[in-house]
Order: sequence, then C-alpha cells, then structure tokens
Amino acid sequence: MSGFTVQNVSKIYDGDLPTTTLQNINLQVRDGEFLCILGPSGCGKSTLLELLAGLQAPTEGEILLDDVPVKGPTRQSGVVFQDASLYPWRNIAQNVGLGLEIGGMNKAERQELVHKYLNMVGLEGFGSKYPHHLSGGMRQRAGIARALVGSPKILLMDEPFGAVDHLTRLQLQQDLLRIWQEEQKTVVFVTHDVSEAVFLADRIVLLSPRPGRIHHIFEVREERPRKREDAGLLKIQNDIYSAIYDVKTEEDLEFTI
Repeated sequence: MSGFTVQNVSKIYDGDLPTTTLQNINLQVRDGEFLCILGPSGCGKSTLLELLAGLQAPTEGEILLDDVPVKGPTRQSGVVFQDASLYPWRNIAQNVGLGLEIGGMNKAERQELVHKYLNMVGLEGFGSKYPHHLSGGMRQRAGIARALVGSPKILLMDEPFGAVDHLTRLQLQQDLLRIWQEEQKTVVFVTHDVSEAVFLADRIVLLSPRPGRIHHIFEVREERPRKREDAGLLKIQNDIYSAIYDVKTEEDLEFTI
C-alpha cells in the first residue's frame, strides 16, 4: 500500500492569458484508502490526477509518493482514463499485457498474469477478442486490467465510468470495490457524480470551481458493503449538495444529481 502527500500545489497554464487551474492544494492520500475527487467541469480534477501520476508537473508546490518527490510517471501508479484507448490491432490479452511485454517479461509469466487479471475484471474467455468486439463497459474492464497487471501500489482513475450506460456503471462500481478490497491498493478516483463518490469513497475531496481549491473533505464512515439507499449515505449526499450551493458561482457547476 502507498499514499501521496500534496503540499501547496498550484498549476498555471501559460499563454496569452495565463490560466490558474489549481490553487494551493494540500492533501494527504492515505495508504489503502478509496479517495474520490469531486467537482464541477473545469475545476482541475483531471489535472490533479495527472499531477499525481507524474504526467504533468506542478507550477508551485510538491507532490510526494512515499516521501519521494514525484518527478514523472512511475510503475507504482496505474492510470485508468475515461477512454480505455486500446490498440485496435492487438487483441484484449495483448493490450492488457503490453506494459509487461515492453518491460521484457517472458511470455509464459506474462500470459499467466494477463489471465489472472482478465478473470479478476470479469473478462475470462475474452482475451482473444479485439476491442471492436467488446462493449464500452467491457473495454473499460480491459483498461482496468491493463492498469492492474503491472502490480502498481496505487490506482489513479479519471472518470472511468463516465462513457458507459447507467446500469453498466453501477455494476462496474461494485466490481471496482471488490477488486480494491481484494488487491488492497490505494485508489484515487475522479468523478463529477455525487452519488458515485458517496457510494465508493472512504473520503471525498470537493473542489471549488476554477481555480480549483479544496472546499471541503467529507468522511464516509458507512460500513461496507453499502446499499445505495442507506440513510447515512443519503445524508452525506445532501451535505455535499449543500456545500456545492455554498460555493456556487455564475458558472454552471454541472454536477450529476
């Protein structure tokens, strides 16, 4: 297990009119927790995730992973984006095992690990299929398997279920929680869906509209497994909506109710 320390982080994009996307973010991501980052479109959620992944560098401040500064991508973090971005000319098993192949793992070991994680995400028997044979939800499962197969300590997920239908999304949430509990990894999950965040998270970080700042951190102490209709979860949802209205500006917050 592993965690991040985010210290006084800001991100400014240069240009004719410099844009401050994130401002003075201080956050501790605890070992083994499921942390959701919640906020309106344009508030810097995805930027913060990319900073954690080492895909971008902060303009100010520092991010530490196990007390070591993050200076670029690391094998300790696996990343899942909204689009699984599978290579259409490679079958699902080859897509999932690509990182292992590039890393020089021998074929037998690679196939064993790919088989394990395809089974874990519910894609047993689909390794020989190609991406166009699979539904959107199944392609996302393959993307999750690809992130997991390298045995990262941390799973970073950027609205991974945003492009699938509602029923598939609910099932993927359940499956992700099962995988998180089995693998005992730290998960940082970006979403703009309040109910999704409350169902999944141990803690929810609510960002304000741009420039993104931490407006509030909500603890979700309801026992697992959870039921979506639990009174405690509904109360937290209401508390989050109250906080959203507190920071509402002229911008459209675009939260999912």
